[in-house]
Formats: sequence, C-alpha cells, structure tokens
Amino acid sequence: MITYGAGTADDPWKLKTPPGSSEYEAWRDEATDPPALVVQVGTTQLSYQLRALEDVTEMLAERGDWVDLGNADEGKPVKEGSLEAWARDESNPVRGYYGLRKGYRGRFANYVSPVLELLGLAELEHKPRGNRIRARAR
Repeated sequence: MITYGAGTADDPWKLKTPPGSSEYEAWRDEATDPPALVVQVGTTQLSYQLRALEDVTEMLAERGDWVDLGNADEGKPVKEGSLEAWARDESNPVRGYYGLRKGYRGRFANYVSPVLELLGLAELEHKPRGNRIRARAR
C-alpha cells in the first residue's frame, strides 16, 4: 500500500518496495547540492540525485518497453540492461551513479521506481521477484 504525503521531510511519501516486502519513506530535498531524493529505510538513509526522476522517465520513454529493475547493492554485479545498471552506467546523463552517499549508492531501482509510480510517471510490476518498469502510457 502506498500512502500519499507531500513528499517533504515533514510529510514524506510512505512507500513499499516493488515486491511489497518492505516499507520506507521518501521525500525531495531541494536545498542540497545537488537536489536529492532522500530515502529512509529503518535507520538507514540513502539519497539519489533528484534529477533521476526526470532522467529515468525519459530513458523509459526512449526504450518504449518493460525494463527489468535489477536491484543490487553498490559494488554488487547488476543485470545488463536493467534500471539498476543504467543508474550506474557512465553513459547515463550524470555519467555514473545517481546515488549520493558512497557505500549506499545501490538499490536505486528498489527505491526510486515506486516514487516514479506514485508520481504517475511509470508503471511498475509488484511480483515477489523479477519486477519490471516502463514509461506510463500517455
């Protein structure tokens, strides 16, 4: 279940990972440099460049089909062609990781994709394993 908030630190989005197995909160922090999407999972805080929301939306529209999420921690191998691989690739718009905190730059696909779904920017599968994402049909 997704609970809508304002997407601020005081009123975060309350989300679940794509399989629905874990809950977390997320919000925009536009005061940081660069602006960030902050994710709070229990006591762990991760952050990704906020521009990822627009960049992923554009990439998904260009691909025009389902893309595997390919969740993985930083430093772990990722599935080629997956959202996670794209979010680390030197050819993406930021030329590497969207994650801002070294050691916690992975799991991009796990935490950013539900935000994209919440904002109506993408469609996301919610199976126990092997989830995919695609651009929202316009």
